[in-house]
Amino acid sequence: MRHRHWVFTGSALVIASAAAISVAIAPQVSFVRSATTTPDALFTPPPIFTKHLPTPEPMYAIYMTQCAVGTPSLRDALVKFIDATKLNAVIIDIKDYAGKLSFRTDNPALAASVSEKCGAADMKEFIEMLHEKGIYVIGRITVFQDPFYAINHPELSVQSRSRPGEPWKDHKGLSFVAVNAKPYWEYIIELSKESYALGFDELNYDYVRWPSDGPMGDVVYPSDDHAGELEKFFRYLQSQVKPLGVMMSVDLFGMTTTNTDDLNIGQVLERALPYFDYVAPMVYPSHYPKGFLGLSNPNFDTYRVVNYSMSEAVKRAIATTTTVMAFAHKRVGTSTPAIYEKPSYSPLKLRPWLQDFDYGKDYLPQDILDQTRATYDAGLTSWFFWDPANRYTSLRAVLESEE
Repeated sequence: MRHRHWVFTGSALVIASAAAISVAIAPQVSFVRSATTTPDALFTPPPIFTKHLPTPEPMYAIYMTQCAVGTPSLRDALVKFIDATKLNAVIIDIKDYAGKLSFRTDNPALAASVSEKCGAADMKEFIEMLHEKGIYVIGRITVFQDPFYAINHPELSVQSRSRPGEPWKDHKGLSFVAVNAKPYWEYIIELSKESYALGFDELNYDYVRWPSDGPMGDVVYPSDDHAGELEKFFRYLQSQVKPLGVMMSVDLFGMTTTNTDDLNIGQVLERALPYFDYVAPMVYPSHYPKGFLGLSNPNFDTYRVVNYSMSEAVKRAIATTTTVMAFAHKRVGTSTPAIYEKPSYSPLKLRPWLQDFDYGKDYLPQDILDQTRATYDAGLTSWFFWDPANRYTSLRAVLESEE
């Protein structure tokens, strides 16, 4: 018999076990109030119970956009796809690239950010339906890319050098909140608590970085320690969210698996590993530069790109020493370059984002097979597939042929 304990998550209550978060079932409690014996301050209504599913292993997941989850015909088609194949999880936008939320809330800290265009008014009921089907539900939160918050709090944004006091914008006109903007940390934590209470089983944090893809000479950075400031956020986020009992994952640039510098955005694999249950490198072959692994076009060797990237990630995860300085690491000796002790992590902590969208070439069923085989050959078991159009044409062809 498993040992369980009750964990309160804001307005939610879940049952935690040694294996995973399980389904919460309200105990039969009888509340009897006596005017002479029960002070008002001690009489409180029973908590709201929220059902959460254990994390599947292996996990096979697809992504669902904010607009798709708010369109019954689109989301129903995706649910049928999951039902008909070995897929067992779905990643749904909680907060999208524009900073807007996909579900309604009366929380005064969040209500102004609710999307007027996309999202599901019945998000709680939809999650409950997915749970009834045994589908694990991950909520994706776009963190520091948040033009809505930045325009309303320009003092907390990454600011423009040419337009003093105004948010910097990337090539798409999107702005970022500064990684070290601590009032914004509280906003993300409040959103995390609300999302878990709504029923999301896992929270997936994306765009956890300083900006890129824009006029970088126009950026005014509030700090030069990009990686250190980001790790401070990771550490604080974990300290405030993990005690709820929620599973936490983070998305990183694909090249964090092969680079030990911060890629000028603050992301370093070893500085993320201590703070999340799962780390998801975005190893989309189309996004690797010419010359990576000596390839003239990495897009045309999807197996090699994914396998090499994730094999390197596994080596770094399981290693007990590293050249990367981090808050969780301890320096060994006085050698140069410095060597640090680090915890050794299970390879199963790594779950790559793979590609089923056309960029630079058409992605065909063989590309799906090559990417998944590359993942398995690296010693990993689980994957996420990304298609911003939510079509999954090639993935569908592969998975349906397996049934």
